[in-house]
Amino acid sequence: MSGPTSNIVFDDIFTVTAIDKDGKKFDRVSRLFAHSKSYDMDLTLDFNVELFPLRQDDSFALALASSLSRSGAGGTTEDGDDKERDVWRPDGKGHRGLEDEYDYVMYGKVYKFDGGTSEIVTAYASFGGLLMSLTGSFRHMTSIVLGDPVYLLMRK
Repeated sequence: MSGPTSNIVFDDIFTVTAIDKDGKKFDRVSRLFAHSKSYDMDLTLDFNVELFPLRQDDSFALALASSLSRSGAGGTTEDGDDKERDVWRPDGKGHRGLEDEYDYVMYGKVYKFDGGTSEIVTAYASFGGLLMSLTGSFRHMTSIVLGDPVYLLMRK
């Protein structure tokens, strides 16, 4: 996990254990099931297979971030300007952000937390209808906040 000066609230390496095990429902979207080695987390994620093709047994890095800014400073300046507003712009007019280090980025919101046992929790996020669930020890998800916007970043 990254230090306190980072906007990354979770990161780990996952290995795909299955794709579309319940059947494929959309042409360009698949649902992957993956497990991480470091934090022993289970991930279910809808993703665009044309933009980020994955197969069973592939490994990938996944990060969740509160902002694309590389610094840990908040997203606004003292006078209230949103300095991160254009960080993602592909025309180079914005600042270069975390998205430069990843191959696939989605923006969404954490909409639900489920507590299984006292130790194990599941965080749910929606990225424009593409859903994610992340299950594991609450200790690895303490920085993921219900109702907060979140960036999902992936690379092989």
